[in-house]
Amino acid sequence: MLKGEKVVLAYSGGLDTSVIIPWLKENYECEIIAACIDVGQEDELKYIKDKALASGASKVYIEDVKEEFVKDYIFPTLKAGAVYEDKYLLGTSMARPLIAKKLVEIAHKEGAKAIVHGATGKGNDQVRFEVSIHALDPFLKIIAPWRMWDLKSREDEIEYAKKKGIPIPVTQEKIYSIDSNIWHISHEGGDLENPWNEPKDNIYDMVTHPEKAKDEAEYVYIEFEKGIPVKVNGKLLSPVKIIEELNKIGGRNGIGIDDIVENRLVGMKSRGVYENPAGTILYNSHKALERLVLDKETMRFKDLVAQKYADLVYNGLWFSPLKVSLDSFVDETQKNVTGIVRLKLYKGNVIYAGAKSVYSLYNEEFVTFGKDEVYNQKDAEGFINLFGLSLKIKALMEREGKDTNEAVGR
Repeated sequence: MLKGEKVVLAYSGGLDTSVIIPWLKENYECEIIAACIDVGQEDELKYIKDKALASGASKVYIEDVKEEFVKDYIFPTLKAGAVYEDKYLLGTSMARPLIAKKLVEIAHKEGAKAIVHGATGKGNDQVRFEVSIHALDPFLKIIAPWRMWDLKSREDEIEYAKKKGIPIPVTQEKIYSIDSNIWHISHEGGDLENPWNEPKDNIYDMVTHPEKAKDEAEYVYIEFEKGIPVKVNGKLLSPVKIIEELNKIGGRNGIGIDDIVENRLVGMKSRGVYENPAGTILYNSHKALERLVLDKETMRFKDLVAQKYADLVYNGLWFSPLKVSLDSFVDETQKNVTGIVRLKLYKGNVIYAGAKSVYSLYNEEFVTFGKDEVYNQKDAEGFINLFGLSLKIKALMEREGKDTNEAVGR
């Protein structure tokens, strides 16, 4: 159906997409445009273009979207406080809708009929890519080789690549599936598939193992304006530079390692080891500032919104009406989330060390254990009487019923 037509391949240069190019040539006889969307993979991009062309692509796009990724995807999710199942900071999940958006733009520019991705039929990414693509252009066809070809494992892919003479970045010995961007690195597969296995020390790339981190604590100061981090240690930085700087600071202090067994959208559990130094620091500091400036009811309700927001992002529904509506609520809550937070970092631990804001709702005059002129402690008696009135009435009713029963000999 696509013979001679153009297709856009989401190309990373990793094992899956390296194998897909010759497979597409064999099975579709189509023109393949490789699109590498740079969300902060760093070294992975050095030889992408030459490798894609050598593998059979007719054209290669390398799109640097790091600034857009941080400003329009990471920061909104941070403001929402969204964390999937209490641990996962959504590094892969946030990147997929942006990659899908760029793939659609390239497809329109090139007049391509289809978009190809290398996500497996067991994972979440197939959903994130395809739902996002269809939200942006419902007429584009999608090709998902993992749901079609005869290759059943990463070992099969490695053998196929060898037959085709394609250099690949993995071996039978180090067979982890790795996804990296400016926000995180995830590791899956191999020995990690057994949740009893402890991750090997050499698995980490961004983070120094906490046991090997320096013995001195390090303080870091994060300044926010309306929920957005703008300064690190007093220095005004761009969004990308903030993430890069905090990755360095957190990484050398062993911050941000999360070993998670999570519930995939497709119904199975999976195990992943994540490195998230900047994210861990930012989430801790942002939450600390919210505790200072948000009223109780808003903060409690926002926690509910955060959980729903995380589910939407994890499930690939970034462009859904509900997610857009939740953004409006989140933005309203962030108007006063301005101030400075100080954290103490030590061997994998993030320790709260202070926060201040001109919008702080914390009032020392009211909460002091010393003498004050603003709070009459006698007022608490009436409050307690009304607050506990329903329990008092219930106890009186039960007492009356007991007395009645005793009187009639029951």
